[in-house]
Amino acid sequence: MSGPDVWFRWSRKNRYTIAALLPLVSGARLADGPRPGIMLYSIATPQAEEVYREVDAARSSGMRSLFIAGGPHPSARPAEVLRHFDYVVIGEGEETLPELIDALRSGRDPGSVKGIAYMKDGELVVTERRDFVDLDLYPSFSRPLLAPIEISRGCPWGCAYCQTPRLCGNVMRHRSIPSILSHARMHMDLRFTSPNALAYGSDGLRPRLERVEMLLRTLSELGRPVYFGTFPSEVRPDFVSERALELINTYCTNRKLSIGGQSGSDRILRSINRGHSVHDIEMACELCIDHGIIPNVDLILCLPGESEEDQMLTVELAERIVGMGGRVRAHRFMPLPGTPLESREPSPLLREAKLRLGRLALAGKLKGRLH
Repeated sequence: MSGPDVWFRWSRKNRYTIAALLPLVSGARLADGPRPGIMLYSIATPQAEEVYREVDAARSSGMRSLFIAGGPHPSARPAEVLRHFDYVVIGEGEETLPELIDALRSGRDPGSVKGIAYMKDGELVVTERRDFVDLDLYPSFSRPLLAPIEISRGCPWGCAYCQTPRLCGNVMRHRSIPSILSHARMHMDLRFTSPNALAYGSDGLRPRLERVEMLLRTLSELGRPVYFGTFPSEVRPDFVSERALELINTYCTNRKLSIGGQSGSDRILRSINRGHSVHDIEMACELCIDHGIIPNVDLILCLPGESEEDQMLTVELAERIVGMGGRVRAHRFMPLPGTPLESREPSPLLREAKLRLGRLALAGKLKGRLH
């Protein structure tokens, strides 16, 4: 259908989302800035203010464009985003975005499209929520953009700081092995996105390692390097087991594993609803080392309600992980919209914590941002 040009505002920070949506919008192209026509943005919270300035500047210049935003930040704060944008896609975009663009091109009432928000006569309109998508019906990417293969979406744990279950639901959905293979054949090496790679084929609460093995065995037959449970995926520490690590050693190339630990305080782990203990983190790291795999553990400092003792327990955990041969990625808590902790301020970062973590960073054992 003819109509205004459609552009995806591409950047390295949203490239995986754009890779999945680009093939679904007929005639859409990539842009490195605003263009006349329909401009599509995928926005995470850290980029929101910069994007607002860009869109406002384009409007001030007289550019004739409709601006549509999607992603975690617009989904959680549509009213805020609509001070700058014309429409917001709430939640997953595979079905909603093409339908909205079709409505705009054809002059149909956008209010008939499920899963969007817009302003009408000065009032916020939020249409009926759309059901979650079947991953097999939509690509994880398509040429010319390549991306890691999304094998799972959704998470049942509901961690208080995380946007994933609020955006994608609390039931895990998995891409089938034939669909994964169709994407894998376009890559020279295979990498994946998943909230918990070792939960593939399961309900996300308990592993189904026979399904993980079926996936990895099938992928290994392609003769390409397989990187499983590494960035941009991670695994939960309570899913790390002897058998899981044997599968990685048998079928995969990676000798590192990204593990979501988050805190060295059991009290804080309970308060953020992680569903595992500090002991689970340490056991996962020990098992990795025993199997010749380097654990790379994510930790969050300055979580709301974190006491000085809690924070130092996390620092001590980081030091123990490094002492046994692991690595740490440490981050300062950022309140994300749509999560139970969105209105909570970070706890202060202790000087001693900063110094001790800084020493690990200088030794090349810790990465991340604590500013």
